Amino acid sequence: MKWIDFSLLVSSRTCEKKLVGLVVCAILGVVLWFPPGWTFAGSPDFSNHSPTEFSARLIWKTGGRTAKAQLFVKKDRYRIEPAGGIRTELGYAGVLIIRLDEQKTWYMLSQRRMIVSVPLTLDYLLPFSVQLEGETSRTVIGESVVGDQPALLYEVEVKDQFGQLERFFEWVDPQREILLKLLSQERDWVVEYHHVVLSSQPDYYFEAPLGYRIIEAQEAPVRRG
Repeated sequence: MKWIDFSLLVSSRTCEKKLVGLVVCAILGVVLWFPPGWTFAGSPDFSNHSPTEFSARLIWKTGGRTAKAQLFVKKDRYRIEPAGGIRTELGYAGVLIIRLDEQKTWYMLSQRRMIVSVPLTLDYLLPFSVQLEGETSRTVIGESVVGDQPALLYEVEVKDQFGQLERFFEWVDPQREILLKLLSQERDWVVEYHHVVLSSQPDYYFEAPLGYRIIEAQEAPVRRG
């Protein structure tokens, strides 16, 4: 569960000052969350095995919960449209924009014509590359399928920055050499990309819409109890 501390909002408008003390809370099972120890520290790898522009149906499962979203990727930024949106104390955020170039996550609140910008964390970093960060070994298991898409299944071993080993099952589109599904063998975590379409994505998908205000906020520690 993620909280945004509005006591650090940077604003000169009276209406924005009234937001001091409010928090934005994403509902569990809707917000995309990677557990501690996630190996993909830093920006996703846009290499020869990682398409720089595409759209897909995103499905992720963690902690026994499943969430779905539409995903649009363009080089160093991507747009997540969660099914049902993300409920916050300021209304529903129907769109999240991950700006790797600015190291920011944007929550887009259409009813308020507002974007709340917070520092980027590991919570919204997605794996796009077939080659995993810290990969130490890769073994072909055989042919498989993801949804209705034929795939080649691998077992991959990864060493994180602390020297800990983690094993993944990885499904790859053998024709287009793109990642379709990644599953951790150690954790209850899996991410899938269905109906992947390699195509140019409009720049405006990843920019603030005309007339929207961008408010800078600082994330606070997770509240408990």
